[in-house]
Amino acid sequence: MEVQIAVAKVKKYATSESGDTLEVVERPNGGLSVVLADGQSSGRGAKRISNMVVRKVISLLAEGVRDGAAARAASDYLFTERQGKVQATLNILSADMQTRTLVVTRNNPAPVLVLSGGRLLHLDGESVPVGIYRGTRPVVTELPLEEGMTVIMFTDGVVHAGARYGQHLDLETLLHGLYGDTEEEDTHQTPPSAEDIAEALLSEALRLDRGRPTDDISIVVLQVVPYHEEPRVRRMLVRLPL
Repeated sequence: MEVQIAVAKVKKYATSESGDTLEVVERPNGGLSVVLADGQSSGRGAKRISNMVVRKVISLLAEGVRDGAAARAASDYLFTERQGKVQATLNILSADMQTRTLVVTRNNPAPVLVLSGGRLLHLDGESVPVGIYRGTRPVVTELPLEEGMTVIMFTDGVVHAGARYGQHLDLETLLHGLYGDTEEEDTHQTPPSAEDIAEALLSEALRLDRGRPTDDISIVVLQVVPYHEEPRVRRMLVRLPL
């Protein structure tokens, strides 16, 4: 199996920079973690907050701290630094090679979507942002890593896309269009790549916002796909407009 990760991000219209921060860190016992935080408000102030949270989490993950404990520590850190006056949403998405599991850690009201075996699962249990209270706990879901699995996580810019114009992004309909009938086990349609899904979601969010995003938008798609190459080469591609 091979884990593929695609990211698509855009800042809020007419702001200096995105308030979302995303980092990828290699886990010391094998695997990768994607850490995504959305700071309160937007622009540089929000960026400082999200940076603070993400830096704390990735430093702990790199030391072998478990995802849930890293999220709790980041929340307490932000609470202490800003006296509970500032909050941020936080997601950690990990492919843990030691346990052969996918670990989804949420301090974010927005759901995480998991598509596996033709079924779409919404990880949408009640979850609160970090930094408001001491001892804030994340919602952690652990699933077996399976070939064909797709996981989609995002910041609330996706949830709010089109709201200004009385519309919303229908994620299930969009995924149905990309995959075809997800209830059909035997389908000959070539499944979309992680990059295809991320780009499609971002394009639809921008369309609903009429090309002027009303909030920072960040989308992460992780897929588990077949892999038969030797030697086992690792690759990463990053695109950053300047």
